[in-house]
Amino acid sequence: MRLPVLLVCAAALGGCSVDMGGFAFQSQTRGGVTTTRTTSGSAGISTQEPVLMPDGECSVGASLDPSTRPLPNEIALGITECELVRLKGTRPSDVLIGESGKGQREVQVLYSEPGGREIYMFTDNRLSRIVKPGQG
Repeated sequence: MRLPVLLVCAAALGGCSVDMGGFAFQSQTRGGVTTTRTTSGSAGISTQEPVLMPDGECSVGASLDPSTRPLPNEIALGITECELVRLKGTRPSDVLIGESGKGQREVQVLYSEPGGREIYMFTDNRLSRIVKPGQG
């Protein structure tokens, strides 16, 4: 009997996110009068890595992603959008977010540097191409 219950619990927890919601009932008696108050709340945790928002800020959330890793030492192919911003130390000049024909998230991050514009292109939150001034 325990094995089927365990399998159902594992299947329920195997998704990409956890959402806990519920209600709380509180009764209070003052001067012989009982009042009941109902409150509700919810909490969510994402298993996806943070991504850049259109304003250049990283999405907020606690990540349970096993690929979460320490900040890389340098800007290189494969880093995430938020890792780029942390390595650069400033918000980007512009962020363009779209979707490819294959349903992938595509992001172009623009930094206006003294030597010209640098464009960092991401596919599914991984740096795939860098275009710097003087490059073809």
